[in-house]
Parts: sequence; C-alpha cells; structure tokens
Amino acid sequence: MVLVPVAEALQRLLDDAAPLPAESIPLAQAAGRVLAEPVVALRTQPPFNASAMDGYAARSADVASAPAELEVIGMAPAGRGFSGTVGTGQAVRIFTGAPLPEGADTIVIQENARDLGNGKVEVTEPTGQGRNVRRRGLDFGQGDVLLQKGRVLDAAALSLAASANHPVLKVVRQPLVAIIATGDELLPPGSTLGPDQIISSNAYGVAAAAQSVGARALDLGIAADRQDAIAALVRKAVAARADVIVTLGGASVGDHDLIHDVLTREGMKLDFWKIAMRPGKPLMFGRLGNVRCVGLPGNPVASIVCSQLFLKPLLARLGGRDHRQDVRTARLGAAMQANDLRQDYVRAVVREDADTLVATPFGIQDSSMLRMLADANGLIVREPFAPAAQAGDECNVLMLR
Repeated sequence: MVLVPVAEALQRLLDDAAPLPAESIPLAQAAGRVLAEPVVALRTQPPFNASAMDGYAARSADVASAPAELEVIGMAPAGRGFSGTVGTGQAVRIFTGAPLPEGADTIVIQENARDLGNGKVEVTEPTGQGRNVRRRGLDFGQGDVLLQKGRVLDAAALSLAASANHPVLKVVRQPLVAIIATGDELLPPGSTLGPDQIISSNAYGVAAAAQSVGARALDLGIAADRQDAIAALVRKAVAARADVIVTLGGASVGDHDLIHDVLTREGMKLDFWKIAMRPGKPLMFGRLGNVRCVGLPGNPVASIVCSQLFLKPLLARLGGRDHRQDVRTARLGAAMQANDLRQDYVRAVVREDADTLVATPFGIQDSSMLRMLADANGLIVREPFAPAAQAGDECNVLMLR
C-alpha cells in the first residue's frame, strides 16, 4: 500500500468537515464555547447618562470657577435616581452608576468638594461640562453587533453578552469523540500488572487533546483482542451519537490488529490507511455513515503526535474553531542526519536565544518514550528526504505549548 503524504492525509481528513449544528445554552454554561451566530445588543448601555464617580451632580455654569458654594437638595445612589431637577446654585449627592439628575451636566468628584454642614457644600476645584459623566450608549446601543460568529466565549465576551441582556446564546455543538483502546495486554492505571501486561495510557492523552479544542471525550474503555469485543464498543460509540470514533492500537498489519476488519464489517468506508510520517505510520481514516473513524497507532508517542496533527484539527473544525497549527521558524541546536521517505516529527526542546528560537532534538526518538514527549515543547518537522543538517541551520518547529 502506498503511503499517503501528511499534507494529503490531513486534507482528506478535513474534507467536508464543517461546524456542527447550533444549540442554545444558558449563558452560565457558555464559557469556552463558540458562537454560532452574531450577538446583537438587546439594550443600550448605559441606558441613561450616569455618574462615573462618587461626588456631586451640578450645573457646570455653577462650578466653572472655584471656590463655589452649592445647596445639596437630595441624594442619588445607584439604582435610585433623584426625581427632581437641579437648579442654579444646587447640587445632588451622587454615587457611581446613578442616573445624572435633570438639570445637571457635570459631576464634581467628592475629593474636590468640602461639606460645610447645614446642607451646603463647597467646590474647591473648577469642573467643566460633561466631566465624570458616562453618556447614554457610551458602551453600545440597542441593535449593535457586539460579537461575531465564531468567537470563543471568554470572560470579556460572556460579560458583554450578559450586559446586552442575553440569558441564552446559540453556540456550535461540541464534537463528541468516543475513544476505544484495544489490546489484551492493557490494564487501566492503578491495576496490579500480571506477566506481559502494561498500563493503558493513550486514551488519557487523546481525551486531553480532544478537550483542548473544545470537544467532549467519551472513554469507552479497553477492548480485548477479539472482533466481537471491539465491535461491541464501536456500536456503543455509534449509539452515543459520537461524531468521531478514535481507536487506539490494532490498526497495523499484525494477526491481532483487528480494527480495520471490524470497522469495515460495521460499514466503514476506508479513506486511507498508513501515512508517510514518523511516528504514526499506521494511521487509518474512514467514514461509518456520518461518523468519522480515526485509527491511531498503539505506540504512546505516535498516538499523541497523530492526535496533535490530525485529530485536533478535525475536532476544531467540527467545533467551529481555528484548526491551524502553530508552526514557527527556528535554528537547530544540534546536527541531524538525513531523513528517509517519511516526514519526521522529532521531539525537541525549543528555547529563545536573543531574537531567535533554537530547537534542540532529543538524542533518542523511540515512539514508546512518553517522558521525552512530556519534556518536549516542540516537534522539529523534517520533510521527506531532507538532507543532513548542521547546528544553526534553519528548521520548522510545530509548537506543542
């Protein structure tokens, strides 16, 4: 079977992948979600001319020079405006957020006023018209488009939507990815291992990768190396209405690599199987009706690298998010040998040196070594048949964090 180039595999994986249908959710549950439509202001903010400071509402003509003595005729706390009118030589004690009383056109801050007693106040600094007043509609007006479709709802966006009087927002439905690990040798963390057994780790990393782009992860556990056991979990994923089924291991060509056969019997139409990359050659992709099936390698590092390169962009696009990878130009911190026919993703430590990024590859790149991947913050991308390179040569780095 011809190995599919990485770029082509990603393009085929993303073909026809569009944001999922919208759903309406309460504002309190919308943090981190993606807007499916623009948010339009349902009100004007502020809805009235309001005081921006604690102090005294007055006529600017009365306080254009100082000192000036004013008669305090009332009080206006936030939420309870003064109902009368401020006339010549008068003022209203006012607090931040309260409506500006009729007749007043400026706010004398309390630091510039001295209480004389007997309902009198002395203004000690001149105050011009409109000072310390938030004009009606200063922030936004009813009908204004405040947030665009595709915006990820962060703290500021949520507060703005709430201020615009939206209790519910329409957001892109979160993709659901069902994860199925396979292998008689696997046991969950915390288990007592018997002979020839290992701990299953890949599902946790894949779930974290999915959640990092806003998807929901459904871990269906470990299937034994039997077709009926794997098929039962595949059917469970379909019944859960998963948008993507991810299998871990069992997608190679060994006698116990059963994923391809099981998925094909369940109705999957294979798109590609095996790609020209290292680590991650035995990547498989197909469609089971409307469900996308991604068969990840069993090697832990290959599983996580393929999640970064393929699964995250797919889930990001389904969730209405930007799926582009963070690829930067750097200089090699050590020499590298010539590459073969597969595109190589080499674990490296990337650091800043003056204005330049320096990417230093680890000496050992075995695809079972998770500790090295956890220590790496980037992957040096080596094109197929790249010649040997020396320290200081330019390279491309896919940043992991």
